[in-house]
Amino acid sequence: MKKMLPWLITILLAITLIAVVAIVLFNNILGGGSNDPAKQAEESVQNVEAEKITADELVAVTSELKGIKTNLSDPTYIVQIDFAFQLDTAETKAEFELIKEFAIKPIIISTLGDINPEEVSGSQGKDALQSKLLNLINEKLTESSEGKLVNVTITNILVAQI
Repeated sequence: MKKMLPWLITILLAITLIAVVAIVLFNNILGGGSNDPAKQAEESVQNVEAEKITADELVAVTSELKGIKTNLSDPTYIVQIDFAFQLDTAETKAEFELIKEFAIKPIIISTLGDINPEEVSGSQGKDALQSKLLNLINEKLTESSEGKLVNVTITNILVAQI
């Protein structure tokens, strides 16, 4: 038994060393499976600085869409909502104004039709809606122009049960 003790200790140390190296490699080299979109978005936003813009410049690149009324995914609830869309240039705003009634409004209505009343009741739900609309509308804008949508803001919202 005394002759096997050094061998057992050596084998246990080797297994422990292999396990530690495997964990370190998995976390550092392979990324540790961190495919969590919320974590990735949080990391990408941390080092971003907002570009300062004057009020006149903001008005020149902002378009409003008011009075959208539609049902939510729960048919007993309706929403009345207004948006402000900040675009990157005044030219993009002019193009956006031309297509907002027949191209942008349907995107908004279909997105709202997929949302539960609870999802728009809190600030996180509103932020998620704004982000989703930003991505969907930017896809539509890149098809028709070179400009892009910079920000979507909910300016007014009313959720009511019928």
